[in-house]
Amino acid sequence: MTTTIVLYTKKDCPLCDEAKESIETLSYDYDFVIRERDIYEEDELIERYGLMIPVVEIDGKEVDYGKIDLFSLSNRLQRKKG
Repeated sequence: MTTTIVLYTKKDCPLCDEAKESIETLSYDYDFVIRERDIYEEDELIERYGLMIPVVEIDGKEVDYGKIDLFSLSNRLQRKKG
């Protein structure tokens, strides 16, 4: 079963761009699908994540937000792999 990473973002968000680039570098070591969701497409997402973005969700569980910790994400993906 392929792991799904959802990245909650918004337009013109440097932290979001940085998070996406970081996550993409992990694709060399781990098998996952990344889905990007703009929080401004749904009012519920704005309410939930407005002050937190970017937010990373792995297989339905929020795992990191704001300044994304690549090492922490790598560890989570490693646990899923093993």
